[in-house]
Amino acid sequence: MFRHFSLISLLMIPGVCGRAWSVEYSVPMECAMKGSTIYLSGSFKYPNNLTVTETFWTITPYGGKKYTNLSDDPHYKGRVEYFLQNQHFSLRLRDVSYMDETIYYFGIMTNDVNQNHLFYPGIKLNVNVLSVEISGEVIEGNQANLFCKTTCNLRYNPKIAWYKNSIFFSESFSTNELLLQSVSSDDTGKYSCAVTKYEHLPSPAVTLNVRYPPKKTSVSIHPSTQIVKGSSVTLTCICDSNPPAWIYTWFKENENTAIGSGQSFSISSFNFSHSGRFYCFAQNKYGFQRSAAVTVTFKAKRRALNLGVIPAAVMLSVVLIVLFKKGKQVYPSEEQNNRGSQHNGEIESPERDYLTLDPTSRCADYDTLHNMKTSCSNTNDPEDQDPTYYNIDN
Repeated sequence: MFRHFSLISLLMIPGVCGRAWSVEYSVPMECAMKGSTIYLSGSFKYPNNLTVTETFWTITPYGGKKYTNLSDDPHYKGRVEYFLQNQHFSLRLRDVSYMDETIYYFGIMTNDVNQNHLFYPGIKLNVNVLSVEISGEVIEGNQANLFCKTTCNLRYNPKIAWYKNSIFFSESFSTNELLLQSVSSDDTGKYSCAVTKYEHLPSPAVTLNVRYPPKKTSVSIHPSTQIVKGSSVTLTCICDSNPPAWIYTWFKENENTAIGSGQSFSISSFNFSHSGRFYCFAQNKYGFQRSAAVTVTFKAKRRALNLGVIPAAVMLSVVLIVLFKKGKQVYPSEEQNNRGSQHNGEIESPERDYLTLDPTSRCADYDTLHNMKTSCSNTNDPEDQDPTYYNIDN
């Protein structure tokens, strides 16, 4: 509802019966946190011959001399409440939003339509917006300065609560600054701040990005299991750095110059000449680090035993021994008779059919055929010996 009022821009004007109009606002400017409840207040005096019929609050005029009571404004309705006691007035505004940022005026209506007034200069309401500001580039080992910035100054000196990744981190009592000494990569995270009593209204989070040179540099090998002649081998240089390393250099122990560059180093056709110990350097604008050396070499395959190269004579002798033992079983009574019988005055050995071979020969330990013995010559010529294992890479 719009009404017409006269504007009183002076704090005091002459009254009719020796008493003047007098209005004093508590502050010319108020700073409020978004979402908070704020009080705007002041006091007034008026001429004795007038009767105050209504007090109200309004905002910047809509043009001309038309004003609306905040309690009738759809934007404020249900959020404003007026208080008047002993010529002291106040306005309570709940759930402050950025749209509430304007000038608020106190108005009085009397029994004389010519003595209805709004009182300037009013109170300017600013809605505080918090933000985190990080001073300069943050390098590992140096200090970091974080500031909780506000768009207006709160009347009281509030404590500032700091949060890292939405978890309470620290509190500043007399300053809006958070100082981190000798930062490391562990300090990287999202930081926000809030005014105490309004912790539920923190600032937007800002990322603290700690810069550091490569560390934990290592080399991985692919394939990591078996490397055979002619296969492809890839070495990869891995490190933790911020920003990421962009220079990689490869070296082989006992060689004076670099053998490659790039995060990955590949050998397309691996052979014995490539075997050795390899390492890399990783580098960004803040420094470099060398990895530990890794050994890259063959893992030779073992050839299975080839039964086809065992001498036929040895195999035949083994078969005959087995058959002979199966065909000639000696019973106890027969064994005693054989032990008791003599031939030409000598005791006949029941094991005369067995012949012990020369232990230096390559034949079996026993041979039952005399003519088989002659096939097992004692020789040390390596060419006569058939190999059991060999390296496929020879």
